[in-house]
Amino acid sequence: MVKRELYMNKINSFIDKDLIKIITGVRRSGKSYFFKLIINELKERGVAEENILLIDFELPQYRHIKTSEELDEIVLDFIDSHPEKTYLFFDEIQNVSEWELSVNSYYKLSKSDIYITGSNFKLLSKELASFLTGRYVSINMYPFSFNEFIDYKKEIGSLPINSNELNTELENYFDEYFRYGGFPTAISSNDHKEIILNDLYSSIILNDIVTRYEIRNVGLFSRIIKFLIENVGNLISANSLYNYLRGQGMEITKPTIYNYLNYLESANILSKITREDLVGKREINGSEKYYLIDQGFYRSQLEIKQENTGRIIENIVYLELLRRGYTITIGCIGKLEVDFVCKRNNERIYIQVAYYLSSDETIEREFEPLRRISDNYPKYVLSMDKTDQSREGIKHLNIIQFLRSSEDI
Repeated sequence: MVKRELYMNKINSFIDKDLIKIITGVRRSGKSYFFKLIINELKERGVAEENILLIDFELPQYRHIKTSEELDEIVLDFIDSHPEKTYLFFDEIQNVSEWELSVNSYYKLSKSDIYITGSNFKLLSKELASFLTGRYVSINMYPFSFNEFIDYKKEIGSLPINSNELNTELENYFDEYFRYGGFPTAISSNDHKEIILNDLYSSIILNDIVTRYEIRNVGLFSRIIKFLIENVGNLISANSLYNYLRGQGMEITKPTIYNYLNYLESANILSKITREDLVGKREINGSEKYYLIDQGFYRSQLEIKQENTGRIIENIVYLELLRRGYTITIGCIGKLEVDFVCKRNNERIYIQVAYYLSSDETIEREFEPLRRISDNYPKYVLSMDKTDQSREGIKHLNIIQFLRSSEDI
């Protein structure tokens, strides 16, 4: 089993603590699998299997549970019939209306350790935060990292699907990860990866957005998503998107655009990053960048001729930084831009990402914004180059080296 150590290290300190554990993330990112890892950990700690209740609301035997009352019938009976402490696992709980009423009541019984997963930010809405104030801890889960991708490929005995003799095995693994991403269902299939990714994408769009928010003009909504995917890593504002759509002859209001952008974030399809002025130390409003929650969606939704290799590389690095717990913004110094300003606790690092440092002009473009930063926090340039281009206190790293590193840069 892929250990998912990053997430297990986070959850271990909360097991048996008086907190509801909420695991969020995009569909099929491995949340159900993570439950199995937690249950294995409980068993190793001596918890009897009969004291563990796992309900996956997408399985046939539990699909009939649509309300909190129906959930109570099963759970309260289970708790009453087990005098010892019980461990309750609810997978994709957003399928149950008013589930938070039930979970809150189980919590008040003080007899259970509670774990829940869900695929959208409704789990962390203001209403829920108010309802469970101080009673929960949340962990956001992403599709497999490159390290997890390799572990899983080796676990299932799968070599890289394309073996370029000029590349090392590690580079061939990266080529597959770059193209098809980190969703376990896509990784485990050697054929039809794009079909699998497209079906998963369509399921998320239909179930977590179109149906949930009752979107009527699906064609217009799809065009907006396509535009955002085509422009991953580019600055986008609601106003620029509005002008683009109007220029294409499409009727839409700016509030509707804001709603659509929020829906895409809620379903974990896209992740937004804002800008900050590194000199004035303030947030810059008006335009943001969006990245896909998995680079595999890029290939499945666009034609090959539309692909921008540098943006996909940037997307991969961005997701890895999120996995490592950084809060990320775009840095602005005058007209220059720093790709990622990464903050965690009292740490700060600056990162520029390039596909290749192929010319003196490219090297100057990537290093100059970092040279302009006056503080002494670490500064990095990441690229696919194999030769070390470090200079002037700015460290250069190969992207595969960065992804494989078990230590933070």
